[in-house]
Amino acid sequence: MVAPALVFFFVFAIIPLGIALYLSFTKWDAISDPVWVGLANWPKVLSDPVTINALVLSLKVIVISWVVQTPISLLLGVFTAGRQRYRAVLAAIFFLPLILSSAAIGIAFKAILEPNFGLAASFGLPFLKQDWLGNQELILYVVIFIIAWQFVPFHTLLYQGGVRQIPVSLYEAAEIDGAGRLRQFWSITLPQLRYTIVTSSTLMVVGSLTYFDVIFVLTAGVPSSGIRILPIDMYVTGFSANQMGEASVMAMILVVMGLLLALAMTRLTGFSKMASQQEGL
Repeated sequence: MVAPALVFFFVFAIIPLGIALYLSFTKWDAISDPVWVGLANWPKVLSDPVTINALVLSLKVIVISWVVQTPISLLLGVFTAGRQRYRAVLAAIFFLPLILSSAAIGIAFKAILEPNFGLAASFGLPFLKQDWLGNQELILYVVIFIIAWQFVPFHTLLYQGGVRQIPVSLYEAAEIDGAGRLRQFWSITLPQLRYTIVTSSTLMVVGSLTYFDVIFVLTAGVPSSGIRILPIDMYVTGFSANQMGEASVMAMILVVMGLLLALAMTRLTGFSKMASQQEGL
């Protein structure tokens, strides 16, 4: 029964990964035949200040995205888990960004952030009239905000499902003992969501390594140094500079980073030893 999934995974994941690994040891311009150069690409990429800056920016995106998205998603997930009708309506509104394409989101925010005709013209506030996407100090945080707006609904959905799996009797017992809403959240909801938090955080951290489309659209394909994270640097190196060998090295770095981060989170949180959280256990 798992054979079709294994074939799909092998064809669309393992084989491309093997090809990228092979190309990382070659010099290839995507036109002529690849030329084997051994390990020459690796020290060149790892010593390039542009790539190092891209790696640092990628790590910053991971950390800041997690810090911003996790508490918002958690609180919204707990809120929308309620059975009240108005919460269902708000949940539908909250989840709207989830159905929009990254390209559409990028185009919309590019228009909204336009200094002359976007937010500044709509509200008439001088503070809003600045080059949000051209300012090297602001663009990283602007992009993180847009990405959070796009993906918070997904993680909210995870937390909503997790909260609805918590036995109601736990809250009833806590109320009998005199625990208030805040105490119930810290003593029941949060501990019961620990595996959901790990799952959401893993998806969030690994997903942060693949951000490309929104940034590409926002910067019109010409990303500045302030937002040139590793996936963007890989694209520019491979498809603009036609250095596919070096771009493949960056791809392998992303793969290794994703695996290491996922394994580290699994081991440190004890997720690999996950036990039942059913009532009474």
